[in-house]
Amino acid sequence: MFDDSVQVRCRRCKSAFRERARRLQNGYSRQCPTCEVVLFFDEDSHDQTIRRVMRSARQVRAALREAEAEQPRRKRVLRGAGRRGSYEAAEAEDNA
Repeated sequence: MFDDSVQVRCRRCKSAFRERARRLQNGYSRQCPTCEVVLFFDEDSHDQTIRRVMRSARQVRAALREAEAEQPRRKRVLRGAGRRGSYEAAEAEDNA
């Protein structure tokens, strides 16, 4: 499975935490879990680490879109068999 998060480094306390790439868009803000400073994410930021994070998030989102386009959508029919039963039925249907 592909990791859908990027590592963010706080400018104040220098601690690192992970944030989902799909959330990191221009105008998004997040508090550092360690020191609680608010980080603002913008591609035109003066902070080099924020620009690097935004670039990484853009690359991860592109890779996720590409991976989703390659995967055929599986149609799973839920017929009261529970999750495991429907998954096995979908696998058998795909292999047939």
